[in-house]
Amino acid sequence: MTATTAAPRAATPVPTRQNQPSARLRAWATRAPLLPALIFMIAVTQLPFVATLVISFFDWNALYPKARKFTGFGNYQQVLSDADLRHSVWTTILLTAAVVLASLVLGLGLALLLDRKFRGRGVVRTLLIAPFLVVPVAAALLWKHVLYNPEYGLLNGLLHYVGGPQPDWISNTPLLAVEASLIWQWTPFMMLILLAGLQSRDSQQMEAARVDGASDWQIFRHLTLPHLRRYLELGGLLGSIYIVQNFDAVFTITSGGLGTANLPYTVYQSFYQAHENGLASAAGVLVVIGSIVIATFALRVVSSLFREEVGRA
Repeated sequence: MTATTAAPRAATPVPTRQNQPSARLRAWATRAPLLPALIFMIAVTQLPFVATLVISFFDWNALYPKARKFTGFGNYQQVLSDADLRHSVWTTILLTAAVVLASLVLGLGLALLLDRKFRGRGVVRTLLIAPFLVVPVAAALLWKHVLYNPEYGLLNGLLHYVGGPQPDWISNTPLLAVEASLIWQWTPFMMLILLAGLQSRDSQQMEAARVDGASDWQIFRHLTLPHLRRYLELGGLLGSIYIVQNFDAVFTITSGGLGTANLPYTVYQSFYQAHENGLASAAGVLVVIGSIVIATFALRVVSSLFREEVGRA
């Protein structure tokens, strides 16, 4: 019988202070290619905002540059107290709420339709997504000239065919005209988000509900709608972020007239027409703050969605 001896275990290398600098250098070497992109992002996004923030504290009219003076929060008080600016804030809220709610309802209906299997579903889905791919200015021009024009527009052409009245859509219902063009463009976006939510449902749970005798309405109300709650919140918040900043439709269809000037258009008007740099910068900062608040809620919803998906896996 021979005795066996265990081989001595190799000693685990202990990091020494001499190795630490090399590790730091390797980490910096790994990050170095990203530095130009980071510097570019800071220069493009943050520096203009800092400049806008500084200008917002000055009474600065471009026509009288020598009369520039520091006013603190005076421009912000004027933005919040001026009747026209308050009206533009109200128009922005009304426009955003109407477009987002209508887009969500229509998008939900289309998503429920596309969730069913039928011949040509892929073609129908592609056609329904197309409006979201159109350039915003081109979409606004399409609605203004092809649909709304009182003389040769498609809407009045159809009404003329059936013998109905032929109104001037933009003059009679200006805000509704802007909202309709935005709803047409944003409904496909909501549809895509909600369709992804519908296709992530638990098929066994749905089948069990049908076996127990649940009707389609009961399944939609008690299973589908609670499941889509996060997706509805996500679509609503992301849509709100973009609609709050919308400028193309208001500028192209109504030029901000007839009570349709929202806050981004008022910023443009204050800067390029009234040359009030300080006032326009203060209004722009308020738009950014509102967008950041909405984006914060959106990011929380996205994080909760990811946690739910990880929990199911």
